[in-house]
Amino acid sequence: MKVLISGYGRMGHMIEKVLSRQGVELAAATEDVCATPPELAAECVCIDFTFPQSFRANYKFLADNFKAVVVGTTGWDDIKDEVIKYFEKKGTPMIYASNFSIGVNALFAAVSRTASILKGHGYEPSIEEIHHIHKLDAPSGTAKSLAALVKDSMDDEVPISAKREGEVPGTHTVVFTSTVDKLTFTHEAFSREGFAVGAVYAAMMTEEIRGVHEFKDLIL
Repeated sequence: MKVLISGYGRMGHMIEKVLSRQGVELAAATEDVCATPPELAAECVCIDFTFPQSFRANYKFLADNFKAVVVGTTGWDDIKDEVIKYFEKKGTPMIYASNFSIGVNALFAAVSRTASILKGHGYEPSIEEIHHIHKLDAPSGTAKSLAALVKDSMDDEVPISAKREGEVPGTHTVVFTSTVDKLTFTHEAFSREGFAVGAVYAAMMTEEIRGVHEFKDLIL
């Protein structure tokens, strides 16, 4: 398997390190994925960690040219149906996630199950997320995913508090509070490495799948 990294910022560099450690060939890393020669793209799985506006501009090129695509970029939920339909029309496998950390996806499962148990028992959910000051979107895609999971189970709107502090890689806390007790679930990332490991794992998974899938649906 060959991988091309689209978006060569901090996450791109971390993905490069994980690929090297796991013996996966890195074909290229670029800030301009649309300049990739089609013959190279056809051999590669693209791992995309760019910006929302970049993915919006590039997703048709990705679907048209790459062997498969792993999307870690967030901020395109409003065009998700359009993107999924295009990838499906082109027959290009795609795995997307608001967060590729295996630990975060375990948090998704725990929160979803807990919310379903607590429904109707007087618990009020809330979410807090903390990230580094360079993060452009707020609240984070992960926080939005957690809120959606809780809403699906409890039919409650979930308030989200978003903070930007220093170089925090990412901390997400979900709290369920009642008059008699409180349950708290927290995932704290120590670095970006967990996100990169999950993204590379997803890239390997594309060799065994067809169609478009959310990462959590494949591993939970």
